[in-house]
Amino acid sequence: MTQDVDGFELTDVSFEGKQYPVYRAGSGPGVIVIHEVPGITPPVAAFARRVVERGFTVLMPSLFGTVGKPATTPYVMSSMMRACVSKEFHCFASGEPSPITTWLRALARQAHEELGGPGVGVVGMCLTGEFGLAMMVDESVAAPVLSQPATPFPVGKTRQASVGLSDSDLEAVRRRGAEGCQVLGLRFTADPFVRPARFDALRNLLGDNFIAVEIDSSPGNEYGFTKMTHSVLTDALVDEPGHPTREALDRVLTFFDERLKA
Repeated sequence: MTQDVDGFELTDVSFEGKQYPVYRAGSGPGVIVIHEVPGITPPVAAFARRVVERGFTVLMPSLFGTVGKPATTPYVMSSMMRACVSKEFHCFASGEPSPITTWLRALARQAHEELGGPGVGVVGMCLTGEFGLAMMVDESVAAPVLSQPATPFPVGKTRQASVGLSDSDLEAVRRRGAEGCQVLGLRFTADPFVRPARFDALRNLLGDNFIAVEIDSSPGNEYGFTKMTHSVLTDALVDEPGHPTREALDRVLTFFDERLKA
């Protein structure tokens, strides 16, 4: 059952026989906000509103979970289990993107065609964090943001360094990076779900066009982050000037300004 999100209009969007509800608000260039586990929680919706206030049209598909329901440990675990067994999400596969990214690429193309500009922005978070990279294969995506990209889940050294793309998609992403398409990545340094090897792989893939925002969460850090602090733009956000999570949020919004408001 879908629910209202204050300030957003709900539309069911279909591509290639697959339909998902999409929440839309704002005006200006398009930004696709892809929620994290367990779904579109109040902090995810609050982030989307910040993007709208910045002068963008936000399209926020609901891929799983109950819209508007706050995150609890049981809810997170049940939503994660459903995503892991779904055919649309490859949570462990290191050599191919999740099938849902095909639908998301179509959404990006439609948004770009309608809204114009250099392209659209994408924010993926946690389980969907790598989706922006997979969507970058399509020329319509001009500003991909990978916030705590946790998939493929880092089980073993190979998956810790994997970005979850096929060889052909890797080459397409490398080419787009060489052409100047930048990618912004966010993570906490001690996050066990986003190991340093993953950001190292992104640096190797994209060179200087990978912009890493890494927030110190090592033991004894100034802000009291723990090793389990994870969601940079939502649950862990402290909306105070000078706080590193607020600076990360500001960097994302500036990135969209730079890349999409030509």
